[in-house]
Amino acid sequence: MAYSLLRPRAEIIQAIRTFFINREYLEVDTPIRLPCLIPEAHIEPEQSAGWLLQTSPEMCMKRLLAAGLPRIFQICRCFRRRERGSRHLPEFTMLEWYRSGIDYADLMAECAELLRFVAATVDCPDKSAAALLGKADWQYLTVQQAFALHAPLTVDQALAEDRFDEMVVRYLEPRLGGRRPTFLHDYPASLGSLARLKNGDNSVAERFELYVKGLELANGFSELTDAAEQRQRFMRERAIIESQGRQSGPMPERFLAELGELQSAAGIALGVDRLVMLLCGAGSIDEVVAFTPESL
Repeated sequence: MAYSLLRPRAEIIQAIRTFFINREYLEVDTPIRLPCLIPEAHIEPEQSAGWLLQTSPEMCMKRLLAAGLPRIFQICRCFRRRERGSRHLPEFTMLEWYRSGIDYADLMAECAELLRFVAATVDCPDKSAAALLGKADWQYLTVQQAFALHAPLTVDQALAEDRFDEMVVRYLEPRLGGRRPTFLHDYPASLGSLARLKNGDNSVAERFELYVKGLELANGFSELTDAAEQRQRFMRERAIIESQGRQSGPMPERFLAELGELQSAAGIALGVDRLVMLLCGAGSIDEVVAFTPESL
């Protein structure tokens, strides 16, 4: 196994830390083994002696945000079963950050500033990717606009036929972020996850994903702070999980109890391994980690 990209990987991670520390974010360290997780039908967690390994640090980080920490970030290991491919690992590195008093528009701007900083700070092996991130004019496309441009179905048709993910992977992703980084935003309300609905248009959620050269790098949103609505969404996710023949696990009651203390905020998850892939010009995620599962 070649280890030539471990040095730029380390430099990219240090640049990320520098960016947030300079902005007075607090780096936090939360448990990766938990008694319950946020129920997500499209993600299958790994078990660990009766508990679960985190698929994201989101739940614990939001509890810290609700407790009064206004700016926090974390670089950590996350685990997801049955995720393996040229862009996926069952154990991977995630960057997440949360900030009080902002919404998803502010977060998109901060995400762009972070990636411009990393590209300018690190001597990246792929100069073209660094130049792409350094562009000032990033693209902003609503999901509806992107479907109209690139997909053979409308958003409503894709949802009705349960083909939304297929349309995104097959028709949208390959065409996003090629000439400039692209924020795909305003997702259908039914795909809002933990995002609040858009003020004045409840048909969409204040959620976005970032694409560069067809690679999905990040997923963020304005946080939903209505515990009752969040519980209803969790119940729907649990029903889907159980219909798949899986155990939905206990409801994250402590998270829901503290969610009401959370004021206006926004948060985002960014795949560190994928960012390293992009800036190093790697064709596979295997090239940017010290060990793959198959090498252990």
